[in-house]
Amino acid sequence: MTVYLLAGGGTAGHVNPLLATADRLREREPDATVLVLGTAEGLEARLVPERGYELLTIPRLPFPRRPDREARQFPGRWRATVGAAREHLRERGVDVVVGFGGYASAPAYRAARLEKVPIAIHEANARPGLANRLGARFTRFVGVTFASTKLPHGRVVGFPLRREIERLDRQATRAEGLRAFDLDDHRPVLLVTGGSSGARRINDAVSASAAEILGSGWQVLHLSGGLREELDDPGLAGYRLLTYSDRMDLAFAAADLAISRAGSATVSELAAVGLPAVFVPYAVGNGEQAFNAVDAVRAGGAVLVPDGSFTPAWVRAELLPLLADRARVADMAARIGTVGHRDGADRMVDLVFEARDSRRN
Repeated sequence: MTVYLLAGGGTAGHVNPLLATADRLREREPDATVLVLGTAEGLEARLVPERGYELLTIPRLPFPRRPDREARQFPGRWRATVGAAREHLRERGVDVVVGFGGYASAPAYRAARLEKVPIAIHEANARPGLANRLGARFTRFVGVTFASTKLPHGRVVGFPLRREIERLDRQATRAEGLRAFDLDDHRPVLLVTGGSSGARRINDAVSASAAEILGSGWQVLHLSGGLREELDDPGLAGYRLLTYSDRMDLAFAAADLAISRAGSATVSELAAVGLPAVFVPYAVGNGEQAFNAVDAVRAGGAVLVPDGSFTPAWVRAELLPLLADRARVADMAARIGTVGHRDGADRMVDLVFEARDSRRN
């Protein structure tokens, strides 16, 4: 019986592909043991047990960014954290470590290296994080989401998707999606979403332009995220303002075009289901969201707009002409589908099996 240890967490961008891969591992190898290594503070502390997996923890240890007290203490804390990860590998008889980035992954990679345990890696973002750049030095089994990702040994596997997105037939499910959100089946739908926490720039620009967008003949399904209370519902026919939806598959099925941030999961899901987009990357961090959108934009399936440029003026000058050109929107839908992968979970599991079998050969 194989024991897999999946390491990662901290954010949804690490936890969600980890859980999708774990589910697929359990489906394809039912007698295997699938464990998760994370921290007690990250999102994984809640989501992993909820999904039915055992969570093993190690201390949260950020890499120091400047020469201060934390940096001086880092070497000792690093050795202790790697030691804790090694104990988990030994005690649980781990056969393969599968890392997804985040605080838990780097110590897991080092521990696996020392224990001579095979490593497989999944990198969700186009610009790799520090942990996966380290881990890629220890293994040739490296899966990436985007073709533009620069990582040693990287091969495109796509993003391990939720089952409902992986199986979504937008055309067949469109009528159900329109009914779910009380939308007219004779008018195209613009889906607006900034993720679970919302995106102020997107929310403000779309809300201020609601009447003009509706005047173009489109409807709007606006999922405002955590910023919902800061928006006034214009009360206009064809404008649906919700905080969130737990049926994003139906939102994708109802929509003809999306406006969204460019997190790796969002970009991957839209590309997989063939939904063209206007991407407005989050403006802070290391700029990875703009890189995530590169493949879709190069294919002609998406438009990239800097956060600071996404204003009511941009909506009038650029978005309204796009909405008026239904042929272009349809062409974008076909083009974004060329860079999407629906089978990311299976392709990642195939890579994990390669790493597992490398130990046996």
